[in-house]
This record gives sequence, structure tokens and C-alpha cells, in this order.
Amino acid sequence: MKRIGKWVFFVVFALILCLAYTSVFGVYSEYGDYTITYIKGINDIRWGIDIKGGVEAVFAPADGVDATDDQMNAVKSIIDLRLVNQNVTDYELYPDFSNDRITVRFPWKSDEENYDPGEAIKELASTAKMVFRGGSTQDGEELLTGSEVQRAYVSSITTDKGEHRIVVNLEFSEEGKQKFKDATTKYVDQVISIWMDDTCISAPRVDKVISDGNCYINGGDDGFEADEATALANKINAGALPFNLKIESYGTISPSLGTYALQAMGIASLAALCFIFLFMCIMYRVPGFVAFIALLGQLSISIMAVSGYFTIFPSFTMTIPGIAGMILSIGMGVDANIITAERIKDELWTGKTLDGCISNGTKSSLSAIIDGNITIIIVAVILILVFGPANIFSSFFGVSTTGLIYAFGYTLLVGVIANFIMGVFASRLMLRSVSGLKFLRNKRLYGGKKK
Repeated sequence: MKRIGKWVFFVVFALILCLAYTSVFGVYSEYGDYTITYIKGINDIRWGIDIKGGVEAVFAPADGVDATDDQMNAVKSIIDLRLVNQNVTDYELYPDFSNDRITVRFPWKSDEENYDPGEAIKELASTAKMVFRGGSTQDGEELLTGSEVQRAYVSSITTDKGEHRIVVNLEFSEEGKQKFKDATTKYVDQVISIWMDDTCISAPRVDKVISDGNCYINGGDDGFEADEATALANKINAGALPFNLKIESYGTISPSLGTYALQAMGIASLAALCFIFLFMCIMYRVPGFVAFIALLGQLSISIMAVSGYFTIFPSFTMTIPGIAGMILSIGMGVDANIITAERIKDELWTGKTLDGCISNGTKSSLSAIIDGNITIIIVAVILILVFGPANIFSSFFGVSTTGLIYAFGYTLLVGVIANFIMGVFASRLMLRSVSGLKFLRNKRLYGGKKK
């Protein structure tokens, strides 16, 4: 086995401790009453409705407008988009087409102090702004606005090759026809992107000049799935809504679990980590100690993924199932390191050299660890895709259920990926490095026979 420098262990150890500290406590600076956040910690996590409670609001068309089903779907789509852009995944959204009402429930922000539901829902109630821009970036030239789109709808076409494809048709108003003709003339064979607020919802390429105000978006080389095309049409229609939303009613939602239970879970988690530390060190000595350090690194990455560690990223909405996913991934991390430690112990009992035993033990355990973790990754990805914010099974399981399952899949996926980084790569790197220290060369420290 090729030895690794003794200093590597201390560098990796220091990096993991730094990650652990900053992911838990964050990095802040205070100027009087003003606080600047550089790195987010646990206190910046946006807790789900089940833990912290939240807001419930009922929206309706303003000015007594009798909304169509398409318009109601468009409103639902834009509220969906705004919540997802804030990384709010634990929400419930129920349209009532017969009464022109939409009910939405979502958790409080992580830094909420006043707990004013009226203030919390202002952003959702504001009218969305949709623009068509030249190019694919936000700073591109503004060509048209959503008010110049008469309607968007889904249909199908037959290509020159005889293939049937789902497309999103756009019809522009009289004023929009000339603007769109000028835009397609200028940007033929280039991209005209469609933006909803600050989010690009589509970036089709212009194939030819369009002068009659009717066109379609074909979804590129891969085309659209039916649900993708419908979602895009709804978002475009949302930008062209002829009315504003009014807030019919609003109120607060009490948490089903509560912050005291969250504190109890935190204490139980610390006790569990202490137990794992003792167990790993007693059973596997040096490999166990190294494994626990790697476990801290894995836990730190998992926390970073839900806190929005860097301020440019919004906090993920953490729910009880999300916590369960994180705990399960930690169990996978412990299991991976136990497999490696046991394989090294088996090699030591054959009488081989310490370096050879560490090399053979880590190699022989790798396939088993990868197989188990890849299976979990596949399951987690399926949960995220099927039960995410744009899921296709909400009519079967309900909006609330799908959001909770998505949180479980997300934290589970992040935790398993973190296990590969820390439990497989970093732990092996540290173990090979620490085994080069003279006072730690005794095989008994790795599970070998007594001399």
C-alpha cells in the first residue's frame, strides 16, 4: 500500500471540525442591531409546518372576476413556482374551481420574528411579471410582456419524419403580433427566453420569422412530456392573467409536533452520537475513531444541505420525515465504516502487515458499500422525482403527503452522497495517514491479535 503523508490526517480532521462548527453555529457579524450572515447554521433552517407551524391563506380573483379553470390552474402554477423558488417544499395548495378560490399552507421563514400571516403572504399574492427576453440570460433585451400573450395551450403536431410531438402553442394579442414579429426577425436562429419574475421557465430557439402571432414551443430535441407541457402553458397563462389576486382570509397553523419536541430530538441525537463514538472506539479502536470523525463530516454536509449553508442558497424546508431521512443516512454511514473495520480486522488475523491489511480491507469492503448505497440512492431519486413539488401522483396521495415524502427522499439522498465523500473517501484517506504514525503502528489498535 502506498503510504499517505502523516499530515493528511490532521488537515482532513481540521477541515471536518471546521465544517462541523460552521454548519451548526454559522458565521455572523453584528453591527449594533444589524446582523450580517456569512454562513448559515442550524438556526437558519426553515422548519416545516409539522415542527414550527405556518400560515394558511385563501386567495380569490380581485374585482369580482369570474375565473376560468385555465386561469385558476395558472394561478396555482405561479404560486407553486414562487414557493419552490424559495425552497419551500412542505406546502399544501388546493384549488377550488367551483368557487374560484385557492387555499395555500406553508411554514414560517427561519428568521420570522413577528409571525404576522398577512405579511408572510404578500409576496404570493402579488401579480407575477412575465417577460420575453432576447438570449438566455436575465439581462437580455426585453421584447414582450405576459400581457401581450392572449393564451397558451397544449396540442400535438406531426413532424416531417412522421413523429407525434406534444407542443405548447402561443397566441399573441394584436399588439403582441407586431412585437413578436420584430423579435423573431431579430433573433432568428437564436434564443428568446421566457422569464417569470426572476426565473427562466423556457428558452426556445427561434427557427423562423413569425408574423401571424401564432407559434409553438416544441421542447427541443427531447420534446415535452404531457405534464411538462401543461405546466409550462399554465405558467405562461399566469403571466397573462387579466386580474389581480385578493386575500380572502388568512391565519396561522399550529405545529403538530412543536419546538419542545424538536429540542428533545436534538438532545437525543447528541446522546446517540456519544454512544456511537464510544461503541466505535471500543469495538474498532483507531478505525472506529477515524470512522466517527468521518461521520461528523457526513452529518455536517447533511446540515449544510438543509440550512442553505451559503447565503446565496435558500434554506430547505426541514420536516419530521426529512429528519428521519437524515438519521437513516447516518445509519448507512455507520454501517459502511463497520464493514470496512471488520474487513481490516479479518485481514489482521491472517498475520499480514498492517499496511497490507488496511489496503486489502478497504478494497474488499468497497463493493459491498457501493452496492448498498447505490440502491438507496436510486430509491431516494425516485422519491424526489415522483413526490417533488411538480409531482404526478398528488391526486392519489394528496399534496401534504407528497411534500413530506419529498423531504425524506432529499435528506436521504444528500446523506448517502455525503457518506461516499466522508465515510468512503475521507475516512480511508485519514486511516492510511494515521497508520503511519509510529505510536499507532500496533496491530492491536486496529483489531489484531494480542502479542
